[in-house]
Amino acid sequence: MSGATLTGKVALVIGAGGAGNMGQVIARALAGAGARVMVAGRTIGPLAAFAQEIGGWAEPCDITVKADSERLADRLRDVGGGVDIVVNATGHGLRGRFEDVTEQQLRDIVDLQFVGPFLFFQALLPAVRDGGSLIQISSATATIMLDDHAPYMGTKAGMDHVMRCIALVGGPRGIRANSVSPGLTETPMTAGAKAVPGVFEAYRAKYPLGRLGTSEDIAAAVLWLADDACFMTGQNLQVNGGLTLRGNPSRAEVDASVIAATGAPRPAP
Repeated sequence: MSGATLTGKVALVIGAGGAGNMGQVIARALAGAGARVMVAGRTIGPLAAFAQEIGGWAEPCDITVKADSERLADRLRDVGGGVDIVVNATGHGLRGRFEDVTEQQLRDIVDLQFVGPFLFFQALLPAVRDGGSLIQISSATATIMLDDHAPYMGTKAGMDHVMRCIALVGGPRGIRANSVSPGLTETPMTAGAKAVPGVFEAYRAKYPLGRLGTSEDIAAAVLWLADDACFMTGQNLQVNGGLTLRGNPSRAEVDASVIAATGAPRPAP
């Protein structure tokens, strides 16, 4: 997947609790490149089993709880003498028309995708060794429009700017901070969209490279960002096959694709 050599590095990936999710693919790639990987999330049972598979270890952490992130930093100091690579792969694909989003839904996603990650990186930064790499898994929708995803887009875009701030703070210690922005990717989070015939087809037509992205594409970008050879910070890598050149399909285009494939309208959000 990459020529990155991470032997001797300690990595943390949060958001690797779901079987086959992007966080797990990233963690497996980091371990394959030689890093010792801690995986973290809210579901310790599946995390522990996965950690054993990759020769790492698991710790419980709810990213919305500051004390949990602070405890992770302490554990990384105790077990690994600090950490070199920190990846936030948490997220929730909240979909709903702008006028229908409830106050509670908005507060929940702000906690998960902005306040939580802000406090997570704030807690971890002191434990990062000089020359380390902090990586936020963002989204192409933080840059280009997508109907019915305003809270998701806004919180991802906000964290992209926070990563730029972290890049300035960490720069004197050689610490890099960057975002990686996938487009629509086949993961457990997008399984519901894939289950509706015509949805993925509408998106595929917008990709200049002719296919949707994979978690492996994102993991390859993470490996490069994690490698000491990477001389980039404060940036947002658009790892989405050129989707940002054309933009996501509109709601009307997706609906038309679903009707063409099924003869019936797309289910409501």
